[in-house]
Amino acid sequence: MTDREEELGASLFGRSLDLMEDDPLEEIFALNMGDFISEYLISEDLAVKISKDVKDKTTRLKSQLKELISIYSLDNTLCVLGFSSQDEYVVYNSIAKTLAQILDSDACHIYLTKEFTKGLNTDNKLLGLVGSSVDFNEDIYSKKLGYSENDDSIVVQAFKNLEKVQIKNVLEIDNFVPKNELREQDVKSLSVVPIHNNAYVVGIIVIENYKEKMIKKAYMNLLETIGRLFGTSMHLQKTIEETENILKEDSVQAEELQHIRAELTALIGDLGTQQQAFVEKLAKAVDEKGQYKVAHSQNTAELSKKLCHELGLNEKTTDLVYYAGLLQNIGKITLPESLFTNKGKLSKEEWEKLQNHPNVGVNLLMNINFLSEVIPYIHYHKERWDGGGEPEGLKGNSIPFGSRIIAVADAYTAMTSDRSYREAMSKEKALEIIKQEAGAKWDPDVVNALFNVVK
Repeated sequence: MTDREEELGASLFGRSLDLMEDDPLEEIFALNMGDFISEYLISEDLAVKISKDVKDKTTRLKSQLKELISIYSLDNTLCVLGFSSQDEYVVYNSIAKTLAQILDSDACHIYLTKEFTKGLNTDNKLLGLVGSSVDFNEDIYSKKLGYSENDDSIVVQAFKNLEKVQIKNVLEIDNFVPKNELREQDVKSLSVVPIHNNAYVVGIIVIENYKEKMIKKAYMNLLETIGRLFGTSMHLQKTIEETENILKEDSVQAEELQHIRAELTALIGDLGTQQQAFVEKLAKAVDEKGQYKVAHSQNTAELSKKLCHELGLNEKTTDLVYYAGLLQNIGKITLPESLFTNKGKLSKEEWEKLQNHPNVGVNLLMNINFLSEVIPYIHYHKERWDGGGEPEGLKGNSIPFGSRIIAVADAYTAMTSDRSYREAMSKEKALEIIKQEAGAKWDPDVVNALFNVVK
């Protein structure tokens, strides 16, 4: 009720009767007065109308739920659920290897609850191993590795308490029992992060190092976000499976469908929040590994957004360019940090690794479905206006506009930022260099927009 209605003496009953013609059933249940109103206030004609609306509403709700399911099916979200054979679980080995690379760690293991290990024989353990970065000479799943409910383990404690754990020296604790099959007899340092969302816990990620080493805060924040993203995605997928089964029932009621719709909508909202958090934390981790003293990726993304506004681009394109700006150096995240701290001359192999980092990043993004639309902007942001760039030598307007924007924003931000090997140059000097290379390296229109934005 609005303040104005309250002043005029409008009541909930008045509001209810006004809206009944549009949606009587929802209004009745919103007031929690179903039996009273049904018996005393509804005429026979209105009762017939309600009956018809209930059928129409059930059909409409089923249609809405089917549409939600089609959008957020396994094919359109993180494909980390729905496996029925051990061959399909190999994807978790790839995820574990990538996480170990990102975190510059020696090993990563992923465990899921028995609810999510269908197709694997884990002897009904509380947590079963589904993926590892460690290379095995034999079938990893035949080992039936995992943790039981009554295991007094640091991993089980972190899972049950929904708490991240970092142990610098495992010799100082009593509840770390190494699994020799995973080479854990060599482990010195341990980090554990639950895979969960606010209401659901589905597993645990274990990061190991063979020397005493604490994971940097930026990397740990990223790992926690990945745990929440996976947890939310898997909760959503499970709810979708349950919804599909319910939709097959002829006797399902509108109230139940409304409840399911509310749950799905909330989970989808949570997934969007976690996806954005993942991108932002990933960008910060990239900057950490690249030895930037400022939030380079964030600054590049913000400048890219300003350039989009100056150039009159629509909101969706601006958002995609913003995300691409955050992730344009994503390939660096899987490279060893030593490459960026080395102030001496790089070897040929090291130089090739650095030069190839955009392609590494594209491959990583292709496996994160919700970011697929930013791939072209990232893939071509090293092209040159005159056609002399990489990876395909595109020229002029054949280079995606978003890529041209990111290229200029990235160059300006890099020039005006302190690095481990040099100090930042002045704004005036950076603009002078970029202006000199407009029409050769950079799109002249984007350069003009840059001058308007930063001056």
